[in-house]
Amino acid sequence: MTDLLDTALTTFLLLRCREKGDSTTERHVVTTAYVGLGSNLGDRAATLEVAQERLAMLPGASLAAASPIYETEPWGDADQPFFLNQVVALGLAADWTAGKLLAALLNIETALGRVRGERRFGPRTLDLDLLLFGDAAIDEPDLVVPHPRLRQRAFVLVPLADIAPGVIIPDGEGGSVATALAKIPFKIVGNTVRAGH
Repeated sequence: MTDLLDTALTTFLLLRCREKGDSTTERHVVTTAYVGLGSNLGDRAATLEVAQERLAMLPGASLAAASPIYETEPWGDADQPFFLNQVVALGLAADWTAGKLLAALLNIETALGRVRGERRFGPRTLDLDLLLFGDAAIDEPDLVVPHPRLRQRAFVLVPLADIAPGVIIPDGEGGSVATALAKIPFKIVGNTVRAGH
């Protein structure tokens, strides 16, 4: 099933590249990366929209899919406004590495007003998290993929399951995105995701 989903997504990416006239990307789409987007300061929806546009403009990248946007409770630090969260899939050319993508995400965050403060899980104009990079498992001082808290966060797993339920999480625990989501307590009311039952 996962191979079928990967083939379908690759075909979709190639068609999108043809529509854009991006023959370089068309010949070299080799990796699908999943990026979590979050915002709880300022015009949250507009920030997510601009972030998506910036991701789509990265050279050798194509925006393949985007989940619905959910309103979510803050995680790790409850004393702040609710977030808007979303997950997007990017089709990436051969010259992209996980480290290069992480640097691009950090640059987009900074360009859209992200200031890293003392509160680790505090409020932010924009948060871009590299969730998955193909089937890579990376554990370096500044980069861990899959995202180390991916399996704990309904606000990430719900939108990720919207666009990639069958994708395997390559972290050694096994199982798909949908399987991981089934193991954590959460509820959805309208477009709001809440932790717990």
